[in-house]
Amino acid sequence: MHHDQHVQHDRIRLPQLRERITSAAQAATWIKDGMTVGMSGFTRAGDAKAVPLAVADRAREETLKITVITGASLGGDTDRQLTESGALARRMPFQTDPALRAAINKGEVMFIDQHLSETVELLRTGQIAPIDVAVIEAVAITETGGIVPTTSVGNSASFAILADKVIVEINTSMSPALEGLHDIFIPKRRPSREPMPLTSVSDRIGTQAIEIPPEKIVAIVFTDKPDSASTILPPDAETAAIAGHLIDFFAGEIAQGRLTESLMPIQAGIGTIANAVVSGLNEGPFRHLTMYSEVLQDSTFELFDSGKLDFASGSSITVSDAKGREVFGNIERYKDRLVLRPQEVSNHPEVVRRLGIIAINTALEFDIYGNVNSTHVAGTHMMNGIGGSGDFARNAYLSVFATKSVAKGGKISSIVPMASHVDHNEHDVDVVVTEVGLADLRGLAPRERAQRIIDNCVAEPYKAMLREYVEEARRGGGQTPHVLEKAFEWHVRYRETGSMLP
Repeated sequence: MHHDQHVQHDRIRLPQLRERITSAAQAATWIKDGMTVGMSGFTRAGDAKAVPLAVADRAREETLKITVITGASLGGDTDRQLTESGALARRMPFQTDPALRAAINKGEVMFIDQHLSETVELLRTGQIAPIDVAVIEAVAITETGGIVPTTSVGNSASFAILADKVIVEINTSMSPALEGLHDIFIPKRRPSREPMPLTSVSDRIGTQAIEIPPEKIVAIVFTDKPDSASTILPPDAETAAIAGHLIDFFAGEIAQGRLTESLMPIQAGIGTIANAVVSGLNEGPFRHLTMYSEVLQDSTFELFDSGKLDFASGSSITVSDAKGREVFGNIERYKDRLVLRPQEVSNHPEVVRRLGIIAINTALEFDIYGNVNSTHVAGTHMMNGIGGSGDFARNAYLSVFATKSVAKGGKISSIVPMASHVDHNEHDVDVVVTEVGLADLRGLAPRERAQRIIDNCVAEPYKAMLREYVEEARRGGGQTPHVLEKAFEWHVRYRETGSMLP
């Protein structure tokens, strides 16, 4: 048997599907102008890599404008190619690509920023346009035509179930040992949906593959392109300080008898700060930790290796190059302590509330009352999207938001009189923390929250400026005092002079 045939037999275990093997260009012809396409991929992991680029190639030659729905951000420069080729009309629910970001902010691509648990709920109930074609990366196709995902589940399962046609990209750079890592659970249709039967982080409640009628698979493309590596930066003095403040806070909670040394299941957002905070848990007096999160980053595997972490549940694994070689080269070592779930399970409000998650997410800015902006620079320009932070923040046992107190070398204060866009209102925020310090806002009225945030989290000279603002605001009275004429003065000054400082 020819080598290629060996690979085909190992990776496609339902013989009749082997005749569907084709090129990316040929597969892309199933995608037509005006269609809605669901693509696998959750924060650079498990994304379709060949067919989307073939779609971009076609869009350069002919009129081809599509709506692309994903789990979260795509890797490589897929979003860039789709944007620059003119293929993208609409995009949801999350992205991180600079070219796409620019097109969104110019109004050229319509971007719908959604809580990551909600997208497939809207699809399932026909509240947004249905998926015509799904493009899903797989490690293998089973004897029954089930699709075994790679390094993420994201929205892939529901995309494949809800789409008319499915294109599968089999990635031979992915270890066959990934099979068995996934737990595919699809809730029933409302209003007769049963509770999600997850009462522990390590519960498995679904199937190991995405079960669909095999005749829906119209094309199978082989690729060997690895996932894009994470771009998070190593911890620095500021992120280490943020982690230190949080660890001290957790130690205080343990001393008060509110937490044990196992804490509660941890969720950490994507990015340098959240990753640094989770890495910092290695330094603390913690044991038998668990994670119930979306993206499992380098820090998750550091905690496994140090023996501090017992189990991690996520929707994707997004790691640096070096950590990726270590983890995927020895996936058997971690497999019985890991599970990847659909994002509507990993982010499900019911489960987050039941398990008592400690949610740690990052803010672009927050205001003196604890309202958090995660998405819009100066209230107008989309950065990446809300992601899953809202799914967790509202329903968490403890909702923590972290950011460095200043940006752009001190020209921007991350703590402002009034947030220029609100993704998480003050009711959903328990703790805010910067490298300066931590403010525990539980049980505080707005006037007390302002005091604590300014005292604990803000660097000079912004601390003095905020004190002055609050003093003037209080003269006007109110439950949540503001000076409306000055609430966005800092943002305006930044726009006009390049600095929030007077």
